[in-house]
Amino acid sequence: MATVNTAWDHRSSNIFKTWLIMFLFSLFTVIVIYLIAGGFGYGQGGLGIVGFALIMAGIMNFVSYFWSDKIVLGVSGAKPIQQKDNPEVYRIVENLCLAAGLPTPKIYIINDSAPNAFATGRDPKHAAIAFTSGILEKLNKQELEGVAAHELSHVGNRDTLVMAVVSVLVGTIALLSDFFMRSLWYGNRDNDNKNSGIFMIIAIIAAILAPIVAMLIQLAVSRRRELLADASGVLLTRYPEGLASALAKISSDKEALEVANRGTAHLYIVNPLKGKQAGEWLAGLFNTHPPIAARLKALHEMEGLPAGRQGRLDKIS
Repeated sequence: MATVNTAWDHRSSNIFKTWLIMFLFSLFTVIVIYLIAGGFGYGQGGLGIVGFALIMAGIMNFVSYFWSDKIVLGVSGAKPIQQKDNPEVYRIVENLCLAAGLPTPKIYIINDSAPNAFATGRDPKHAAIAFTSGILEKLNKQELEGVAAHELSHVGNRDTLVMAVVSVLVGTIALLSDFFMRSLWYGNRDNDNKNSGIFMIIAIIAAILAPIVAMLIQLAVSRRRELLADASGVLLTRYPEGLASALAKISSDKEALEVANRGTAHLYIVNPLKGKQAGEWLAGLFNTHPPIAARLKALHEMEGLPAGRQGRLDKIS
């Protein structure tokens, strides 16, 4: 008997896999800290540098968490709009927020013909959702609802918080590795211990490889959160075909989003850097988004939703 995959199944699976990855990432961070501290000489000096790196990483990511939304919106050229500027978009977002039990976020428009969208903000009360002018022109209402539901799911799932925690871990590992490699050229360490040579070799290997592994884990979490937002968005609209059609249109559009860059690409519903999504397995590890084919396959497999459009959204509309 064939297994029936529901949107709830996909959502639960992605939540579990996300937190499993984060648990393993936290364990990995602790091991890297231990190895590098040993390379420093496992004395107060080494631990002091480790503590300093932890504090610096925390400060950087604290600032990023509270002000990154303003930075991203500014860099993206997003302009806030009022309800009178685009009543249909406001109606779609408000209805979805009512269905999801979320406060209505601020809505922004990016004047660019490339279709795309993203959400930002540290929590639902400080959220913002941005649409390009191109996505408003090229998508129909059902497709736009799917996109808005996906982005609001990022808000409801606290993806900004999850990625902030991941960023703290990545930043900590990067700082520790950099401090350790720089310290090889100067500074005194305890070389009397017979194990110091072994620890030094292991610490050097960890300092070289750890930042790469940390970045790969960060990207894996980002891809998992995209799949989770797809499943959560479908639970809002009760219409997988709307989001699937939107993803197909956005990904097949040849226009690159001019305001996007590698630092903001992971925020968008589809990678805005056209021509840079490699299909090979190794290159795929460095992608911020899951392959479109995999996302469409997951959406088409979602069953167990009411036929037609008889979900909560229709009742609200």
